Amino acid sequence: MVVEKNAPLQPWNTFGIAARAHTLVRVRSAADVHAVLADAALAPQPKFVLGGGSNIVLTGDVKPVVLKMEIKGRRLVEETPKAWIVEAGAGEVWHDCVAWTLEQGFPGLENLALIPGTVGASPVQNIGAYGVELQDRFDSLDAIDLVTGQPFTLDAAQCGFGYRDSVFKHSPSEALGPQGLPRGMGLGGRAVITHVRFRLPKPWKPVLGYLDLERRRVEAGIEQPSAQQIFDWVCEIRRAKLPDPAVLGNAGSFFKNPTVSPEQCTDIIARDPKIVHYPMPDGSIKLAAGWLIDACGWKGKTIGKAGVYEKQALVLVNRGCGADSVTGGEVMTLAKAIQTSVYERFGIRLEPEPVVV
Repeated sequence: MVVEKNAPLQPWNTFGIAARAHTLVRVRSAADVHAVLADAALAPQPKFVLGGGSNIVLTGDVKPVVLKMEIKGRRLVEETPKAWIVEAGAGEVWHDCVAWTLEQGFPGLENLALIPGTVGASPVQNIGAYGVELQDRFDSLDAIDLVTGQPFTLDAAQCGFGYRDSVFKHSPSEALGPQGLPRGMGLGGRAVITHVRFRLPKPWKPVLGYLDLERRRVEAGIEQPSAQQIFDWVCEIRRAKLPDPAVLGNAGSFFKNPTVSPEQCTDIIARDPKIVHYPMPDGSIKLAAGWLIDACGWKGKTIGKAGVYEKQALVLVNRGCGADSVTGGEVMTLAKAIQTSVYERFGIRLEPEPVVV
C-alpha cells in the first residue's frame, strides 16, 4: 500500500484542474483496499475512489482519502459456444482494454473505443456510445464494501443499470439487506470495484445504427465491416469531434442527453423544427443536449478560463494551463449558465454527467 500526503491531483483529472488530495493511496490489488480498511488512521475517514479522472470536476482540495485505482490485468476467463467472458482490472485504461480484446479475437466492445477513463469506472457510469452501452456487454464485477471490508460480486441486474446510471451513483439506504449489503439502490461511496467481466456474444454482429457509422460504411463501400473497421471508424469520428484531454483539458460530454415524452417533443418541434431527437425503445424521445446548447448560442463561448468547445457544444474545456488552469468553480459557473439558458428557451433541465467533487 503506497500512501502519499498532500498529493497533486492535476495530473489525475482530465480537466487539468489544480487541486490536492490530503491523502492518496495507490491501490494496486484488492489487498491494498483491505490494508486501508485495517489501518487505524485511514479506516474511519471518508473515501473517494479515483479512476482515470475523466468524469470529475474538482472544486477544491479533496479531504476524503483518495483511493487511486491502479489494479491491472486482462484475461479470458471462459469461452462458451455463446460468448467470450473477459476480465480486466479496475485500473486498466478503458480504451487499451477495448483494443486488447480485438487483438485477442474477442469482438464486441469496438463501438466503445476511445471513451476516456478506466475499466472500473465503466459500470459506474454505464458508459455508452454509437448504439452500445456497457450493460449490453456486461457479465459481472467484483467489489469490496468500504465499511465492512467484505468482498462481493454483482451481476447486471444487481448493478441497476440505467442511462449513464448504476447503483454506484446513488447513496446507500440505511437498512442493510442480505450479506450486509445496503438494501435497494445505493452503493455510492460505499464500495470500490476491483475487477469487471464482460460477456462478448457469439456470433459477433456489427452495431451500425448510428448515422456517423452508417455514413462511414457507405463511404468505404463495405457491406459487412469487421469489428476492427468499426473500432477504427469510431476512433476517427471521436477524434474529429472531441478534443484530446492531453491537449485541451475536458471531461468529455458534460451533460446527459435529456429524454422527454412524445407530447413534449411535439411541442418543442412546433417551435424548433430542426431539433435533433431520437425515439427510444420505451416510447420516450431522447434529445441531443449538444444541439440544445448550440441553439442557445453557447458554442465557442467562455466564462473565465472555462469554455464551450467550438466543434461540439456538449463539451466544456479548460482554456487555462498549468498553474493558471481553470478552476472547478469556473467550470460549474459556465455549466449553470448553460443550464439556465436551455431551461428558459426549451423548458428542459440539463443534468451534468461528471461528478462534482
